[in-house]
Amino acid sequence: MASLSDDTLRKILLQIQQTAVQSQRALNVSMQQTSVKERERRILQLTIDEISQMKGDVNLYKGVGKMFMHVPRDVMEGELKAQEKELSDDITSLNKKSKYLEKQFNDAQAQLRDIFHHAPKQ
Repeated sequence: MASLSDDTLRKILLQIQQTAVQSQRALNVSMQQTSVKERERRILQLTIDEISQMKGDVNLYKGVGKMFMHVPRDVMEGELKAQEKELSDDITSLNKKSKYLEKQFNDAQAQLRDIFHHAPKQ
């Protein structure tokens, strides 16, 4: 590494630092999105549980804009389960993305540690 100029080393160091910062930011956003999706999924699960505990002759209504529309029970349950599955898939993909970003951040930090650990002492 001693053969590289100071300017080149500075550029490499800056690029690694930018990668670490970008990875950390993206990781925080991904974790926030995951928590929002998990909250939405939990609300859907509670709604599905409440509907399943009701007797079969109960009218169900769905909010549409500023009004409510009557929806058959099986249609309502199907929509809620589809939404729950979609949220579960989103959470799974966000978890994978978070693991990747965490690995990228840890790699950038390790590179920075290696650079400063092996740097010549002045």
